[in-house]
Amino acid sequence: MSFEKILIANRGEIACRVIASAQSLGYRTVAVFSEADAGARHVALADEALCIGPATAARSYLNSEALLDACRRTGADAVHPGYGFLSENADFAEACAAAGITFIGPPPAAIRLMGSKRLSKIAMQEAGVPCVPGYQGEAQDDDTLIREAERVGLPLMIKASAGGGGRGMRVVTDAGDIAAQLKSARQEAKSSFGNDELILERAVVNPRHVEIQVFGDHHGNVIHLGERDCSVQRRHQKVVEEAPSPAVDDGLRARMGEAAVNAARACDYVGAGTVEFLLGDDGDFFFLEMNTRLQVEHPVTELVTGQDLVAWQLRVAAGEPLPLSQEQVTLSGHAMEVRLYAEDPARNYLPQTGTVERWRPATGDGVRVDHGLVDGAEVGSHYDPMLAKIIAFGASRDEARRRLIRAVEDTELMGLDDNRRFLAAILRHPEFATGAATTAFIGGPFADDPALEPLAVCDTLWGLAALLLGRSGAAAGRGYAGWHSSGLGAQPLVLASGEQERTLYLTPDGVHGQPGLTLDLVHQDGGLVASVDGVRRRYRWWRQGETLWLQDGAARVAFEERTHRAGAGDDGPGSGQLKAPMDGAVIEVNVSPGDTVEKGQTLAVLEAMKMEHALKADRDGRVERVEAAAGDQVKRQQLLITVTDEL
Repeated sequence: MSFEKILIANRGEIACRVIASAQSLGYRTVAVFSEADAGARHVALADEALCIGPATAARSYLNSEALLDACRRTGADAVHPGYGFLSENADFAEACAAAGITFIGPPPAAIRLMGSKRLSKIAMQEAGVPCVPGYQGEAQDDDTLIREAERVGLPLMIKASAGGGGRGMRVVTDAGDIAAQLKSARQEAKSSFGNDELILERAVVNPRHVEIQVFGDHHGNVIHLGERDCSVQRRHQKVVEEAPSPAVDDGLRARMGEAAVNAARACDYVGAGTVEFLLGDDGDFFFLEMNTRLQVEHPVTELVTGQDLVAWQLRVAAGEPLPLSQEQVTLSGHAMEVRLYAEDPARNYLPQTGTVERWRPATGDGVRVDHGLVDGAEVGSHYDPMLAKIIAFGASRDEARRRLIRAVEDTELMGLDDNRRFLAAILRHPEFATGAATTAFIGGPFADDPALEPLAVCDTLWGLAALLLGRSGAAAGRGYAGWHSSGLGAQPLVLASGEQERTLYLTPDGVHGQPGLTLDLVHQDGGLVASVDGVRRRYRWWRQGETLWLQDGAARVAFEERTHRAGAGDDGPGSGQLKAPMDGAVIEVNVSPGDTVEKGQTLAVLEAMKMEHALKADRDGRVERVEAAAGDQVKRQQLLITVTDEL
């Protein structure tokens, strides 16, 4: 099982993470990349790199033949799959073995068993692992499922057996909805996973999501490394992860750890895995699923145990025994992680695409940022919108939380929208701060938080933008130097931020109407010190063309200068111009020229970053032009459909 060169069959931050540990142990590394990722950070970090196909994942990172060919061409004798893509694909693991390549992961049989929610639940029941009451039988006809759903009772959870990430999952609270929700879940499961098999479970109300990190080796040793609490989720996607869980004491940890180890032993597990549980407020816990790979949130376990889990994976794959026994595993301090996404929580978490104009991850005591970003990187629609993971460690939970808030707010990302304001608000929320958040947190106590609404840009940021653009405009000889002292004679500057537009007036003393605002120090590397009513404060800024980005903590605002531009066009609200909100693939066009439509009617559906987005008419009228068809790849702001008010 010895190997010398590892091909990382992945991209982004996890590829960078694996490369770092592999190189520290003396292994040579090979990066693979799609045509869209030619300039990516993981490509530059590896010893060798080669392109394996076009941007679409199906023709590159999910193309097992291309990956195996890359191994042959580079002499790589091991593959680390990271997470996502082919990391839990038993056929790929078998293909690696057939080619004489070490797959750094569990045996194919374990992947296959745990990849089926139905079969894995049966195996866990046989192993004595607590499971949620439900139905996981072979009979999948509608009559059987409806009958079993009525037996299980409400609230009912319907799940795709082969699913993950919340797809093919439905919660039913009204018996009259069972048949319709079964049909809907089955259709989504078939579309997403090619398998429409379902299981039914009694829904556990407002549980915590607590998972146990397990590790096995080829010598029969299986241990756990404590738990992670991943209760703060949206749409069944984790947002915040921490270790240890604030709801788990030593006794509960021992019981959950034992159950997780029994689960791993039941499938002869080797390597890194995670057994996920639902934890009720009464201390009862139930098996949810097992992820047969390294988890996104593995850094929090690394920080509280002091272990490198990727290094453990490589040692186990090479045939070495586990570095520690169960008795030698100790937990110290507290760690928290948040996922930095290119998305806009104020617009229903709409994924964002664009160019990373400037990226400066936070630094400081106890802070770690795992990422795959470089300045100039293009964030497209072909892959998951997660950009980085921001992690903090502290002696106590509150110290870790404070450090993480600061790290989130100090991380600098210019060029496209992200979710940092949302993350900072979660970390500051009283219910999270006290450790009481459950899986109902974002949809419940946090549902009305201002971070889920568009940012109301304060006067100070408008004023700072005017001062910065005015200064650069004067330096460029654009007429701002001849300011007058009176407000009426001051030089106008027209700025826009999103749908807001303002005219501000620059005077020799600053911005008219904001006498207490001054620029004290402007660094060209993006630093800025300003005085606001006598209080000096640091901001971050960056300019590219006519766009200026200003960052105040976790709030980042883009301003566009429009002073010398002709009047705005008619593509605002009610314009009738339906444009792509991001790069993506058109999967449906529901209208034709001449059709009559109503405001709010879905005219087309765009797929981007693993999500479908309904594109709706912003006015009543008649379809004049349709400039896209199903299957088309479109760019952000590309005109797709035009609606006129002529009926």
